[in-house]
Amino acid sequence: MSNTLSTTSQTKLRRQNLLGTWRQSPPDAINRLRSMTQRQFYAQNLADQLFTLSELSYLYARKTHDKAYFMAAALYAYAYLNPQAPANERPSPFSQHFRQACDIYMLSLTEALGSPVHVSSQHWTLPFGTLNLDGVPSSYQWHGHNLTDLRPLARLSITGIENIYSQAGLGEPVGGLPRLSNAEDHSFTISDKLRVPLNLQVLLPSPRTQILSNTLQGHLALTAMDEAKPPNAPNPLQYDQTAARAVSLDETMDWSLEYKGFLDGRLFDQTNAAQLFAIEPHQYGHRPVILVHGTASSAARWASMVNDLMEDPIIRQNYEFWFFSYATGNPIPYSALQLRQSLLHTIQQLGGTQADPALGEMTLIGHSQGGLLIKLLAIQAEDKLWNSMVPKPLNSLKISDKYKQFLHETLFPSPLPQIKSVVFISTPQRGSYLAGFSLAHMVGRMVSFPLTVTEATRAVLASDPALRRLNMRPWRVGSVYGMSPRSAFIRSLSPIPVTPDITAHSIIPVTGAGQNLEKADDGVVTYKSAHVPYVKSELVVPHSGHSTQSNPITIAEVRRILLENLQNNSTTETLTKQDISTMGGLYQQPEHTQQAEAAQ
Repeated sequence: MSNTLSTTSQTKLRRQNLLGTWRQSPPDAINRLRSMTQRQFYAQNLADQLFTLSELSYLYARKTHDKAYFMAAALYAYAYLNPQAPANERPSPFSQHFRQACDIYMLSLTEALGSPVHVSSQHWTLPFGTLNLDGVPSSYQWHGHNLTDLRPLARLSITGIENIYSQAGLGEPVGGLPRLSNAEDHSFTISDKLRVPLNLQVLLPSPRTQILSNTLQGHLALTAMDEAKPPNAPNPLQYDQTAARAVSLDETMDWSLEYKGFLDGRLFDQTNAAQLFAIEPHQYGHRPVILVHGTASSAARWASMVNDLMEDPIIRQNYEFWFFSYATGNPIPYSALQLRQSLLHTIQQLGGTQADPALGEMTLIGHSQGGLLIKLLAIQAEDKLWNSMVPKPLNSLKISDKYKQFLHETLFPSPLPQIKSVVFISTPQRGSYLAGFSLAHMVGRMVSFPLTVTEATRAVLASDPALRRLNMRPWRVGSVYGMSPRSAFIRSLSPIPVTPDITAHSIIPVTGAGQNLEKADDGVVTYKSAHVPYVKSELVVPHSGHSTQSNPITIAEVRRILLENLQNNSTTETLTKQDISTMGGLYQQPEHTQQAEAAQ
């Protein structure tokens, strides 16, 4: 909003001989123009005068920070817009002042109602009279949750997310904090910093009549973005959904955990923090998409992707996004076990697939190391992983049943039945050449592991004199060495295909144009390492580094995969391979049958 009067308002003041008064004493100019408007109520230029009163009140309020004038500006703007009136009594949406009045209404409410916004009944003393506002009914809830701590979103500056989405309309966009009953559950939780995108309005019945009286009566109205719009509602409502998502993730994430979580494998055990969380409650029929980040990273790295995907109405109506966090320096099978346990607990917590079949239609998306975690939930490993690292059968070792059970759960993974598809992004299926460098090994030596991992390793080494020669020093057990192309773990994992019951897809970024894939890499993982034959589709993203989650081609491919998973729904739109190719992605056709059968 400009600090300069519009041409219309300058003309109005000049014709009423009030321009000089405005410059010398703005309140006097506003009062005199209001008196003239009251006497000329039936004049054809009433709307122009109401707009001018709104603009004058807003500019004076900005100068003085007077909340009463901000509220007056909002009420004048609402009367000008006259949103509940028949179309012939409202200004044309093509009017140059229509959108400006909407902005004055929004910004004035932001300043008048402050932060946090109180939606209880209230009494205002205005420059020209009084206003009584009925509050939002106490019965108002969002998906069964009371909303608290309403914060304005209109003036927030959003960084770290590529695209900003908002919905133009009438009202003040705010973010509300729902009171969630499961916040104390440490396996799965809805973020207690979740901000629900809401619209707040001050509504005046017969606004053009009321605004020129000295006693006004109205009410506050709060509407969530995902609520069904009343069929008789004449106007779209203003929302800032990206701002709400950004605040949710920013207030939820502790960025220092990216490095703490790499170096301290005990972090989540010590803090008792939830490893699996969502930014909205589960809704019946919504298929979970679980996002698993990579090494020294965090859930916030998915912000741009989720922000874009949630703007697709089909995805928004059929999917919801869960984020898994873990201590990324820990052994990869151990982190995969934590993911498995978190998902199983959550499914049970939500009533199981009997309560909602959509819980049995999960898609797991893993970036980098996260891709290895999700693979361990999608394969029938049998004893392949164990035999590659320990030359004796697990059952033959003289260790406690506690450690046998732990090692069996960790190194003998089987597919999780609720998973229907997996998406590998920048995944070092055959290891990362960076993990083989001596510097990576030095960093890996700095990682501390959970007590369970340390004790189980010691128990294995002490169980048989022949095993004491095994090189199972802590740094060789962690994720860094585990992703080295030379590690026994990665060499045994790479040839195991995803089970046929689970559909796999791969997205592989390369820093160049992708013309010579045999020599291509993303700065961390080579194409040859990321390429596997058993996936249904493979997309090469050219000119992209390892962290490709925010790349529009990558996001478009994830969207295509999610929509493809809904093909049984006749209303589903699909994004074809040709559509992706026009954006710069290069599809490679994996050699499904021959190589997949050879691997088995």
